[in-house]
Amino acid sequence: MVQSRYSFLANIPPVTLNLLIINAIFLLADTVLESRFGINLSKFLGLHFIESELFNPLQSISYMFMHANFTHLFFNMFGVYMFGSVLERIWGGKKFLFFYFIAGIGAALVQEVVWYVDYISLTKNLDAQSFGAIMDIVNNEGRDLIAENKNYTDKILGGVNVLINVSTVGASGSLFGVLFAFGFMFPQEKLMMIFIPIPIPARIFVIIYAVAELFFGVANFKFDNVAHFAHLGGALFGLIIIFIWRKRGRLFNYKL
Repeated sequence: MVQSRYSFLANIPPVTLNLLIINAIFLLADTVLESRFGINLSKFLGLHFIESELFNPLQSISYMFMHANFTHLFFNMFGVYMFGSVLERIWGGKKFLFFYFIAGIGAALVQEVVWYVDYISLTKNLDAQSFGAIMDIVNNEGRDLIAENKNYTDKILGGVNVLINVSTVGASGSLFGVLFAFGFMFPQEKLMMIFIPIPIPARIFVIIYAVAELFFGVANFKFDNVAHFAHLGGALFGLIIIFIWRKRGRLFNYKL
C-alpha cells in the first residue's frame, strides 16, 4: 500500500505536484490560524477590490493559493491534477507554471474590472457627502473580521460593503486557463461533466462550460457567490497565451 501511494505521487509532474501540496498547506494554515488565533488569512491573501483598504497588489497571486474549504480545494486541485499534469508533460515545468500564473493573474484583472463596474453602478448617483459616509462605514467594518457577514437593509451600503470587504479566493482562474488550453490542444479528447455522464469532445466541453459561466455571471443570482467572470478571465488569458504560442510554433514544445 505504501509503495503504491509513493508510486502514484512519483507519476505526478513536479510542478503540478508542488501546486497541489502548496494549496493544501495554505488551506491547513488558514484553518489552524482561524480556529486557534482568530486570524483570517483570506482577509490578507484573498483578492480584494482595488478601492478597498484591504487591497494589496500581491493578492493577484496569493489569492490563487487560498480556498474557502476542503471541497473548494479538492475540486480545483483535482482539475489541476487531471489537466495540468498533461500540459506539464508537454510543456515542461517552467512553461506550465508561467501559463498557470498568467491565467490566474488574468482572472484577477478581469474580476477587478467587474468589481469596478459594479462599484460605479452602485455609487454613480451619490453626492460627495453620501459617498463619503458610506465609505467611512464600510472601511471601518473592514477592520472587523465579522464585516463580511453584515447584512444591510440599504442596497447601496450593502453592495459597497460586499465589494470593499469580501475577498475572492481559489485557483479556479488558473484552472480554467488550463482546462481551455487542454480543450484547444486536444479538441477530440473525450471528457465528462459530473451531472451529465456522457463523454463529449473536449472542445464542446469547454464551450458548454464557458457559456454556463457567462450565463451565471450575467444572471448574478443572489445565492451565487462564485466569481464566474474571473473564471472566464482565466480562460481568456490562457487562450491568448495559447494563440501566441501557436503563432510562434511553440505550442507543443518546451519553449516559451
